[in-house]
Amino acid sequence: MYIFLDESGQFTKHNHEEYFVVGSFTIGDQRRTDKAFRSWFCSKFPKKMRTQSEIKWSATGIDDPLRLKTIRRIAKLDVRIRYGFLLRKRIPDTYLRKGKIEGGLLYTNIIAEVLEMYLPVNEKEIHIFCDRRSLKGMKVAQFTQAIKAHLLPLCSPDTLIDVEMIDSTANANIQIADWIAGALAYYLEKKPSGEEYYRILKNNFLGEGKEFFNNRSK
Repeated sequence: MYIFLDESGQFTKHNHEEYFVVGSFTIGDQRRTDKAFRSWFCSKFPKKMRTQSEIKWSATGIDDPLRLKTIRRIAKLDVRIRYGFLLRKRIPDTYLRKGKIEGGLLYTNIIAEVLEMYLPVNEKEIHIFCDRRSLKGMKVAQFTQAIKAHLLPLCSPDTLIDVEMIDSTANANIQIADWIAGALAYYLEKKPSGEEYYRILKNNFLGEGKEFFNNRSK
């Protein structure tokens, strides 16, 4: 089993985004989706962008029609999606230390709970790939160990769990997760075409999204 995750938004950055969103998906054949997404970029995006190693959802030079076509393409790849989100203003004081958010700890706990939504599952190997990012207050080894410690009790004793933080420029599946997270963020932020992005992806959801630090789901 392969699971890929990326996020949209920041915990502390002062901008117009109210939400932090984690988008993830699982797929049976990771090579097929990687190849298909790269092929899509090379054939459908503006020529000046086709040689880039990565085209993020937030990249300039991408209009809404192209975003819609790309989200439709992702939906047709049979990705199975789980996601979680939070309103930044609802981050609990328990994640504050000397007035600053412990971003590494908060990110780790959110990722662990999004991954938990995939379990239980009848798989002997679970390979998890997250986009490489700064883990304030934590090392990558601490992050991977914390994720394993959270998930292993929910799996059969002989399950292998592998967790990696990788550069999204080297893996198109992480880029797919970035686009999923970006589309869902547009929906939550009520931005143009957000409802349409959500409608396109909805049939690929394995369940409802999880809202953190609130008792309701969406």
